[in-house]
Amino acid sequence: MQATPRQAWLDWLRILAIFGVLIFHAAMPFATDLNWHIRNKETSNILLEMNMWLHLFRMPLLFFISGTVSYYMLQNRTAGGFIKLRMTKLFIPLVFGILLIVPPQVYMERLTQGYKGSFLHLYATMFSTGPYPKGNLSWHHLWFILYLVLYDLVCAPLFAWIVANERFRERLAWLAKGKRIYLLTLPGIFVYTAFTLQYPETNAFWGDWAYMAYWLLFLIPGFLCIANPLLMDSLERNRKTTFIIAFLSLIAINVVRWNDLSPWDVLPEWQNDYRTYVFIALQSLCGWAWVLTCIGYGKKKLNRQHPVLPYLNEAVYPFYILHQTVIVILAYYVVKAPDEVTMKYAFIVLVTGAVCMAIFHYFIRPYPLMRWLFGMKKSRKLSA
Repeated sequence: MQATPRQAWLDWLRILAIFGVLIFHAAMPFATDLNWHIRNKETSNILLEMNMWLHLFRMPLLFFISGTVSYYMLQNRTAGGFIKLRMTKLFIPLVFGILLIVPPQVYMERLTQGYKGSFLHLYATMFSTGPYPKGNLSWHHLWFILYLVLYDLVCAPLFAWIVANERFRERLAWLAKGKRIYLLTLPGIFVYTAFTLQYPETNAFWGDWAYMAYWLLFLIPGFLCIANPLLMDSLERNRKTTFIIAFLSLIAINVVRWNDLSPWDVLPEWQNDYRTYVFIALQSLCGWAWVLTCIGYGKKKLNRQHPVLPYLNEAVYPFYILHQTVIVILAYYVVKAPDEVTMKYAFIVLVTGAVCMAIFHYFIRPYPLMRWLFGMKKSRKLSA
């Protein structure tokens, strides 16, 4: 089997997924009943529903796509070379982000909690106060990068073996027949159903055992599906069925939620009732279905080149690293304004996008040191 060429639709899907993260985080100050670093006095149930839907699949989709990226990186590298590259692309931006990108978020949140000192004063205490939320040292939204580092370190030998073993990759074609591709979802659904009540999502690494396993079970299928193109073809072929599952399961979840029929609301012994676990499994099924819907339709509709694609593909990773800090700084001031939630939300989305792209274009993209700190490739010939 020949090496799988890089496909434009995956790059477009990655860009759209990061845009989804932007609209998700920009809504967090305004979404009803959700806790976040900065909160607006007035909230929106519509933004809550949007975020509840996006949360089902936004990060799973990014982990699935990250699995495909790992495959491409390993086609001409050993496991050791892959680890070295991932440490450069992931670990260095993670450390840089923890030290310089995330602290302004913590500072703005502390100001809302009554902190009166300067940013430099808070920064000086970062390493002595302990980890967030009690202390001031945090990776905040960069948990995604941390988890990718850990996954790639653990999975590098397995991934390298799969890339080198053409016979195994050919046997994966069994999963491409009929609806067998859906078997890839079962381990993740089982882990989510069995363990998320015991280990709720924290993104804090220690204690986040259920979700650490859950995210990994999107990364590995992403790797497998790109390792044998027939699996991606199956996702494209089954995209309508997948969308029907995604749509109907979302309706079912919201019928339960909107009528206050969630197991923890109506069942006296809900933690020991099988109906609780059926509902939890339905949530995971829904998340998986939306991920595979995005993959199937992305492959069908987005597989085209465009002159702007290389530029956006370079920008998307620095954009992710920067976006939440810009949102938190803007939100600290925006929530004080008397305007309606809609205007505030639109302002944060538009200004965050513009600021992050400006920082990328003028302060990151042209400079080798900044490119290295943000996990970018060495620069080719740049145009203004």
